[in-house]
Amino acid sequence: MIHGGGALHLPPLPGISQGLGGVTSPALLVPPRPRAVPTRIRIPSIQVDAPVTGLGLDSAGRLQAPPDSRRDLTGWYRDGVTPGQRGTAIVAGHVDTHEGPAVFYRLGTLRKGDQVEITGADGGTGFFVVDAAEVYPKDDFPDEKVYGPARDSQLRLITCGGGFTSSNGYDANVVVFAHLVRSLS
Repeated sequence: MIHGGGALHLPPLPGISQGLGGVTSPALLVPPRPRAVPTRIRIPSIQVDAPVTGLGLDSAGRLQAPPDSRRDLTGWYRDGVTPGQRGTAIVAGHVDTHEGPAVFYRLGTLRKGDQVEITGADGGTGFFVVDAAEVYPKDDFPDEKVYGPARDSQLRLITCGGGFTSSNGYDANVVVFAHLVRSLS
């Protein structure tokens, strides 16, 4: 995105070594958390500590983004499972806005083994470990791979990435794959 009058600063992207490599589900199964609307996400390795709001789908059936006016806000797909429930939970955030870097600007720097914490309205917290970070072209996005059902408690973190033009915006999405490893009530 263009910041401060014209300088182009692309956000960092994950390296090839951070890809799934054919592994789509962890061997360790942890009991799922009960349904609890997420209220906060913390990702210590990239200094994220942000509120979470509910998101729906737009008229084309795509996940809405959080409001541009809140660079610090992430959004959870409210018609899906909550983070920590059995299935695939989705949390999205902006990589940047016209004002500068946003909450998920450094999402592409996450590495296998990094931790993501999501607190729910019930006061409990789910702890997730990153399995992979990948980049997918928006015009060839693997919906089933990213959004498909899971037997265990999976989390996907999504933001924009790749190349950028002022006429079309970003041409790709950064997707982080993570799984639940423990929870606190």
